[in-house]
Amino acid sequence: MTAMTSTATAPIHSTAQARSTATLRRRQRALGVGAAVVANSVLYLAARAAGTDFTLTDPGAAQSHPLILPEIAVFSLVFALLGWGALALLERTTRHARVIWSVLAGTVLLASFVPIFIEQATTGTRIMLCVLHLTVAAALLPMLRHRADARTR
Repeated sequence: MTAMTSTATAPIHSTAQARSTATLRRRQRALGVGAAVVANSVLYLAARAAGTDFTLTDPGAAQSHPLILPEIAVFSLVFALLGWGALALLERTTRHARVIWSVLAGTVLLASFVPIFIEQATTGTRIMLCVLHLTVAAALLPMLRHRADARTR
C-alpha cells in the first residue's frame, strides 16, 4: 500500500514541479521584458535631459523625425517580446534552443546597429541609440538562465 501511495504521488509532484518551473520561467522572462522597457525609458529620459535630441533624418528625405518616449518604449517592448517568443518557439521545437537563440539574438543585435549609421543623426543620438539596443539585449540575456536554475534543484 505504501508503494502505491508513493507511486501515485510521484506524477502529481512532478507535474506540480513542472508547473512551478514554468511559472518561474515566465516570471523571469516577463521581468526581462519589463526591465528592457523601463531601462530604455529611463535612459531615454536621462539622455534627453542631458541634451541628446534623438532626431533622425533619412538620407533621401528632407524632413527629420524626432524619436519620442512612447516610440522608444514600444520598440523596446516589441523586440523584447519577439525575443521571448522566439526563445519559447525554439524550446518547443529543438533541443538546442539556447544556442540557436543566442546566435539569433546576436545577429539581430548586430543588424539593429545598421540603421543607426545609415540615418543622419548627431553623434550623441547615435551613441544613445546603440546604448538602448544594448540595453534590450542585456535585459533579455537572463531569459537563458532558467535551464541552469532548473538543473541545480
